[in-house]
Amino acid sequence: MATLPPEPILSCEPALAPAPEVLAEALVALHGQAAALALLARLAPERTEIGGELGAVIARAAPWQRALVGRTAADCAAMLESGLAALATLIRRGQDTSAPALVLWREFHAARAAMVSVLEAPATEPAREEAPAQA
Repeated sequence: MATLPPEPILSCEPALAPAPEVLAEALVALHGQAAALALLARLAPERTEIGGELGAVIARAAPWQRALVGRTAADCAAMLESGLAALATLIRRGQDTSAPALVLWREFHAARAAMVSVLEAPATEPAREEAPAQA
């Protein structure tokens, strides 16, 4: 996680944050890509249903949290798209995909854990520090 508070990193414009439903759909699509990756890595695919507890966490998230997770989900989707394309090349060549797919899976898993951590963080906006008064 970043060591800076979210204000300098993210825009203060709440309109840039995706709606909870849109974010949930993006995460479902991301998990669809991850399911294809899991098969190539010879792992059992995980559930792609975003709802219940995680749906409630998304609904409670502050706009900055949804914005950060939305950007991260888009970055992960791009990572998985290019990674799956590279793995498809290995398949066409008749090479084993399990090792590189497992490495990509671990990257996805770490990014997903980071997204969940951001969503589960307290949703309050951090207080801005006042500049010291000059004499």
